Amino acid sequence: MDALVRECQRRIQKGSKSFAGAALLLPADVRYDTYLLYAWCRYCDDLIDGQAFGRAPATMPATPGEYVDKPGERLQQLQRQTREALQGHASESVFLALQRVVQKHQIPDLHPMDHLEGFAMDTRQRKFIDLNDTLEYCYHVAGVVGVMMALIMGVRNRDVLNRASDLGIAFQLTNIARDVLDDAENGRIYLPQQWLEEHQIPPDNMTDDIYRQDLTLVVRRLLDEADKYYQSAEVGISHLPGRCALAIDSAKRIYSDIGTIVRRRQDRAWDERVYVSAPRKMVCVFSSLAASLARSKPREDAADFSRNELWTKS
Repeated sequence: MDALVRECQRRIQKGSKSFAGAALLLPADVRYDTYLLYAWCRYCDDLIDGQAFGRAPATMPATPGEYVDKPGERLQQLQRQTREALQGHASESVFLALQRVVQKHQIPDLHPMDHLEGFAMDTRQRKFIDLNDTLEYCYHVAGVVGVMMALIMGVRNRDVLNRASDLGIAFQLTNIARDVLDDAENGRIYLPQQWLEEHQIPPDNMTDDIYRQDLTLVVRRLLDEADKYYQSAEVGISHLPGRCALAIDSAKRIYSDIGTIVRRRQDRAWDERVYVSAPRKMVCVFSSLAASLARSKPREDAADFSRNELWTKS
């Protein structure tokens, strides 16, 4: 673990304790490269949102460099620096991290640039009219990250990569369900507007308490969609190497637990941020271990619900 990897490790520990914990289950070489990819993804997200590690507002980016104030200009900066990294000309740490990981694993340029397209949707204030619009967003901000993670783990089979995309989409759908009111207060509504209209929830006032009961029904519907993607992802997980499968399945169980808690709390789901307790995370890990030991061969019975093909260009 060199200085660059150690810096990226610190970023993941600050930005996502759950993800950092799951990464510890990965083989060392895969874990270090995961740190490199995460650091770039986290930096991009924070720069667009003007945050630091997904939380406190920031007035400066998390790494040195010229700071620009407008989200559209920040996006252009990210696109430029990312293209430089993909061409082997990175100069800042998070872009050196991306440069190293894409070169080592021959990750196509398409995937990092596709990830930035998700941030472009935010800066353009994209409207999500139907479910397919929401799923497209989820692919760009999270599904394609799943594809890159699978490539780091040595996967080259397109069907398995599609399932990795589905897991990222499931994660993001769960995120949307958990953070729906916080996002709305920041002017971002990722729920399909058609669904809101069906329940007569005005997007501009969806945070009002009088809409909580109906909003619960919309979010439950979104979590039902997430479950389909989690199910599809199980097939891909079964094709991963042993410790990789354990780590990713643990992360899947922990994230799906967030959705379970949101469902259980119903209209009180957004009174405080939903998280999975440390003891429950350990239960998820041991459940994943038991499942991996019981799995004699990769399962193929789950429906092929992959949506990756809808948005990839190659």
